[in-house]
Amino acid sequence: MKNKLLPIFITLIFVIIFIFFYKGLQNTNIYTPEAKINHKIPSFNSDLFYEDKTVNSLDLFKLDKFYLLNIWSSWCVPCKQEHPLLMNLSKNKKIELIGMNYKDVKINAKIFLTEIGNPYKKIIFDKNGVNAIEWGAYGVPESFLIKDGMIIKRYIGPLDKKLLKEIESLIK
Repeated sequence: MKNKLLPIFITLIFVIIFIFFYKGLQNTNIYTPEAKINHKIPSFNSDLFYEDKTVNSLDLFKLDKFYLLNIWSSWCVPCKQEHPLLMNLSKNKKIELIGMNYKDVKINAKIFLTEIGNPYKKIIFDKNGVNAIEWGAYGVPESFLIKDGMIIKRYIGPLDKKLLKEIESLIK
């Protein structure tokens, strides 16, 4: 009797384990932070990139003006791809671009901007990535459209021509 129950018991255990792992594969494990749209911008102190000065994030974003906060790094290939679009957008007088240099070596970032241009009015230096976490960002590039101290739109990944047109239509 024991000899007949043992194979059935082992088979049952394998079926249960298989079902357990199969269900686990169906669940997504992709983490996406909260979008934080229509939220106030986070308040934190940070070093400016070109100046030996610390500034509060709330002092960078004035009311009645559009801003695009762009989180970038010199080592980021998609950042290089979107950069010409940012250079073009920086010519628009209705919006100001603020950069956040993310987990980068400062000299590499300076070379990056010297070679392909600097579209940013101000740049926050986020050496350890702590400030980007305050914004809910989880990678580079990532951009936030801001008006009146509120995040009104979030762009995950590199900007493209379609998104650039969307930004330009929103700031009219």
